[in-house]
Amino acid sequence: MDYVSGTKITSLSPIAQLDINGDVLAEELFKAYLKQVLIDGFFHADPHPGNVFLTDDGRVALLDLGMTGRVSSNMQENLLQLLLAISEGNGDETVKIILRISETTDDFDEAEFTKKAGEFVSEQRDQTLNHQDVGKALMEVSRTAAQTGLYVPTELTLLGKTLLQLEEVGKILCPSFNPNASVRRNIAEIMTTRMRKAATPGHLFGSFLEMKDFVGGLPGRVNKILDVVGNSELEVNVKTPDARHLLNGFEKIANRVTTGIILAALIVGAALMMRINSSFQIFGYPGIAMVCFLVALGGSGWLVLGILWKDYKDKHKPKE
Repeated sequence: MDYVSGTKITSLSPIAQLDINGDVLAEELFKAYLKQVLIDGFFHADPHPGNVFLTDDGRVALLDLGMTGRVSSNMQENLLQLLLAISEGNGDETVKIILRISETTDDFDEAEFTKKAGEFVSEQRDQTLNHQDVGKALMEVSRTAAQTGLYVPTELTLLGKTLLQLEEVGKILCPSFNPNASVRRNIAEIMTTRMRKAATPGHLFGSFLEMKDFVGGLPGRVNKILDVVGNSELEVNVKTPDARHLLNGFEKIANRVTTGIILAALIVGAALMMRINSSFQIFGYPGIAMVCFLVALGGSGWLVLGILWKDYKDKHKPKE
């Protein structure tokens, strides 16, 4: 640990604030956080004003690393695209990225989430810190996702909280600072740095080896495919996780229809046999006809009760 000599941002006097270049400091602070999240993958996750110092030589220092966040390389790519989409006010692209990196529940309402999140993000374009910013947009999108049954990654929520706290610091340093514009200004440099970081000898050699394996095995794979097609042996397997449920539903429908047809046949047959005199009688009517009527009556009652009971259970079934 090192001792940092300076003054808390919250303790700056109005006169001291006049002596600092707040716009430049706010830009450097926001740029530093973009680097931490999108390049380093490790960031200070609690930048509230009490943890931000202004050093004696006019620089910003971050204190208290008790809360930090880590971002995987794959998530960095998604967050980079997401921040750019939000800064541009592109609601459709924002929704598409959120859906790609999140997990849905059985009661997820995609239409409602798309409508609310898209409308909110579209309102963020060219807003200053006095209104909405990237952090608030991320938190609002996360809140909307939770309400509609969508689980967003924890990295997204933590990043939204962090950027939201940066807003408070930005208001002190420069109330007119626009974080959306800062993202757009720094995005090219961040992308260049990420590409340079990925262009290490290890990454390059790994890519070359994969390309070598792919090119070397390509002729054999193409020959196998052509042989299968030429011999009419090509098969297409389609995986349908819900096929069992679907088939069970069709079977139940078919069983009910078949039962209904049988019961209808019993009733029609009984009506026709009513005209045939027989020594076997029930209630003064031909016995066989009455047996058919009674069986049809019992079967009809059982079918109706089964349908009503199933509908009742489905209606009162607890949501998972």
